[in-house]
Amino acid sequence: MKKEASFSTKGNRADLGPLTINRLLPNQYANKVGPFVFLDYVAPAIKDTITENGMGAHPHRGIATLTYILQGEEEHFDSAGNYAKIHSGGVQWMKAGTGIVHDGNLNYDSETDSKMVHGFQFWINLPAKNKTESPAHIAIQANEVPKKALAYESGWIKVIVGNYEKLSSIIPNYSQQFLYHIHLEAGKQFTIQMADKIEVAAFLPTNSVILNDTEFEAGEFVEFSRNAGEIEIKNTSEKAIDILFFGGEEYAEPIVAEGPFVMNSSGEIADAYRDFYAGKYGEIKSTKKN
Repeated sequence: MKKEASFSTKGNRADLGPLTINRLLPNQYANKVGPFVFLDYVAPAIKDTITENGMGAHPHRGIATLTYILQGEEEHFDSAGNYAKIHSGGVQWMKAGTGIVHDGNLNYDSETDSKMVHGFQFWINLPAKNKTESPAHIAIQANEVPKKALAYESGWIKVIVGNYEKLSSIIPNYSQQFLYHIHLEAGKQFTIQMADKIEVAAFLPTNSVILNDTEFEAGEFVEFSRNAGEIEIKNTSEKAIDILFFGGEEYAEPIVAEGPFVMNSSGEIADAYRDFYAGKYGEIKSTKKN
């Protein structure tokens, strides 16, 4: 049985220098999809200049941030002393836990000739028991992301978060969650199964695609019903397309979000601000690896 689309939207646009950012989640229809409570999409853009000293240090508590770079180079540094640089196809994951300050640079990939930048940032809401844990960080380069070829030379699937068949991401699962990147060749199709009560959304970065017999445009965020079923992806165009699927089990605990903090009560939000202004999240000592 095919899952029905609940809604689709294109989000809100903001410009940051040469970059165009589309805020896709939260949106007018939904505040979350499984544990995912935030999604910013950095549309493909040419960036000629190099940012070296960070784009703006800021705190987080109660979530894990996840940056997935399709093209470009992302540099991460934080108040826990973590530093990493990923290149096109890589992933940065940071558990804010009890509180952290982080910053980073988004530039073109120094390992290629392309000046293009293109990627995503997600926030993954942590269960209450994990919001009190210490911060942590994981950097994954493109060749370390689990990947599998699809049947009939149809394309491939990458597992950024969660599991798919025998593929498993090294990013921790605090609840049932997934983030898949599917690449589908011209004229091909692929069907993915979703279990009952699983929240799932799709995002189409740059090309239109047919999902369960309905055509959606490039730039659309599509959420589906929670009933068990399949999502059939058809690429009827003459070039390959990419699509992201993400979601998981419903986050059942209360959610209170304000600024960079996502907690379970207003009191916890107040605590998050108080601890930040008291300096308990620490400070970034250096923006470069020693």
